[in-house]
Amino acid sequence: MQDLTVLVLEDEPFQRLVTVTALEKALSSPILQAADGEEAIAVLASSDAVDIVLCDLKMAGMDGLAFLRQASGSGKVGAVVLCSELDPLLRHATVAMIQCLGLTFLGDLGKPFKLDGFRQLVKRYQEHRSATPKRLSPAELPTLSDMQRGLDNGEFEAYYQPKITLDGQQLAGAEVLARWVHPQLGVLPPGHFLPVMEAHDLIDRMFWQLFDQGLALQQRLAATGRSINLAFNLHPTQLAGAELTAQISTLLKRSQIPAASVTFEVTESGVISAPASSLENLVRLRMLGCGLAMDDFGAGYSSLARLSELPFSQIKLDRVFVHKMQSQPKSAAIISCSVALAQALSVSLVVEGVETTEQQARLIELGVTLAQGFLFARPMPEAHFIDFFAAQEGRGK
Repeated sequence: MQDLTVLVLEDEPFQRLVTVTALEKALSSPILQAADGEEAIAVLASSDAVDIVLCDLKMAGMDGLAFLRQASGSGKVGAVVLCSELDPLLRHATVAMIQCLGLTFLGDLGKPFKLDGFRQLVKRYQEHRSATPKRLSPAELPTLSDMQRGLDNGEFEAYYQPKITLDGQQLAGAEVLARWVHPQLGVLPPGHFLPVMEAHDLIDRMFWQLFDQGLALQQRLAATGRSINLAFNLHPTQLAGAELTAQISTLLKRSQIPAASVTFEVTESGVISAPASSLENLVRLRMLGCGLAMDDFGAGYSSLARLSELPFSQIKLDRVFVHKMQSQPKSAAIISCSVALAQALSVSLVVEGVETTEQQARLIELGVTLAQGFLFARPMPEAHFIDFFAAQEGRGK
């Protein structure tokens, strides 16, 4: 394990000694320790940052819950690992609290401390840190004028993340995601530009650029006898547009791409209180023959109501259920019920956020057939996606 700054918050002296001793053998950097929340806050204040906090919950004085609440505002905690004998249901609720506080939850080791389990969590932490895009400072963030220039110059590119069958791992489609290939800052993910675009009504302009790129890719593939279903994300503000479906229909006819080869993903939160015009557009998209996916299913509050009212052809289960599947049995039950629900409604189910072979195996056991996630492929530019497509075809022969 590479050098990490670890803080052990444990009130029981012997358990703290065992944990610190084990970590000192595995890590070359000093291990920080505290017997209660107040002492841990003081240790945090005197440190530049802490990569991982191993946190007990129930203790005299300031307990682990109070410590996490206060520590969340410091910006000094990289991730949290629970090491507690508290009832599993209460630990699961604590995980939700940790995430609401904006902290990264790495895992739940329970008690006694297990070094092998910690090693696995460290590996996950390192992968997460390497996969997380570098945050730009406020001075580096692109301006509105820079963004408009980027749109004028065609700098926003479609990246493609494959949807894969779990059993045979065959390509079943791809989601189209926006990336800004900035001339000075490199490839920027949506977090660096979507908020400004939303504030200045630029989403629609970017969408049509990505849609054109996606249709052009489908034309190139069709010329070689291949086809692929591409899924495009529709922003809630776009759904109310009077010309949305007419323009989509025109572009599909012009490019000679079958409507069935295109799916539109809409977040469930985007249709909870959608106006009549938005609901009409959803119906019209299905009348055209396009697919319609409810994205982030389970992340909002009205999934079932909207799923029963609107003509969705696909459900995309939010990644949170996969991430909690091993530590929280209820998440596995929700996935299993989602499989049954999709079958009963005659719609397809795609599970998002699959990152490990263990998750893949468990999902297959639960009856999941389609998935998306870093285990199979990260979002990739067009040229790489065409190579990925060809490689998948080669595997199937």
